[in-house]
Amino acid sequence: MNSKSNQTYEVAAKERTGLADVLRRFFDSDLWFSFRHSPVAIISMAVSILIVFSAIFAHWIAPTNPFDLAQIDLLDSEIPPVWLPDGDSRFLLGTDDQGRDIFSTILYGSRVSLLVGFASVVFAMAIGIPLGLISGYYGGYVDAVIMRIADVQLSFPAILIAFLIDGVARGVLPRAVHDEMALYVLVFAIGISGWVQYARTVRGSTMVEKNKEYVQAARVIGIRRGTILVRHILPNVLGPVLVIATIHLALAIITEATLSFLGVGVPVTSPSLGTLIRVGYDFLFSGVWWITIMPGVALIILVLAINMVGDWLRDALNPKLR
Repeated sequence: MNSKSNQTYEVAAKERTGLADVLRRFFDSDLWFSFRHSPVAIISMAVSILIVFSAIFAHWIAPTNPFDLAQIDLLDSEIPPVWLPDGDSRFLLGTDDQGRDIFSTILYGSRVSLLVGFASVVFAMAIGIPLGLISGYYGGYVDAVIMRIADVQLSFPAILIAFLIDGVARGVLPRAVHDEMALYVLVFAIGISGWVQYARTVRGSTMVEKNKEYVQAARVIGIRRGTILVRHILPNVLGPVLVIATIHLALAIITEATLSFLGVGVPVTSPSLGTLIRVGYDFLFSGVWWITIMPGVALIILVLAINMVGDWLRDALNPKLR
């Protein structure tokens, strides 16, 4: 029993030491130095984290649940923001035509937008990174086939590909499951339209890395190709991928908002920021501008913050700018 306890203690101590070493190396890195000396990066990261946490914990932060009929009163419909003459202190950003609190709908809508954005990026990376590694490492006919498919897809706008996939899914799937599958179809459509950037970037980095000494040494000692790709080359090509993923996240959120605004995104029962903007657009010219303007401002702030973080990360990971 004592020997097992000692072994458990030693393992835990090693884990703590390993974590401390990782944190120490991170705080001593050029990346952390660049972040600390960039006010724009600090503000953008803070805004991004604030929005993400607000969306995750919307059920605690939001004053009301805008999709709970028991908490909605039609008599509270179209109340302006609190700073306007007819504003109500209960509704910071006003209410919509159904009496729902705009601030609460933005928090819940941001959750859906971020979910679609993150899931789309992960899906695109899961396709693009392996294809880029295989294409860059093996070359030849494999590289030619993958890159020609990528070239064909690049000739079509991403929004058009998403429209096509959404239309095919709506035609194939039964009407009864359209709303249930809408989120999955949207993630697939946005993800499949964005894998090319990852594949082309990883391919170029892999073609450089595969000719370096450490890869050649791994080949000489008999390490399998799959192991070389995963353990040796992949960690050294992830820098540009992180930059692309950050920028692609903002683009995925914009694409989702565009599709939802056009009526082919997520259903009204689980609206995103794009859906909220579309719903409020019908009241824009009747003087009830806050129903569409407030979600639009929230979308702009979210995308701008993520883009600015991506710009900083691109510069920080660029060795020519160090």
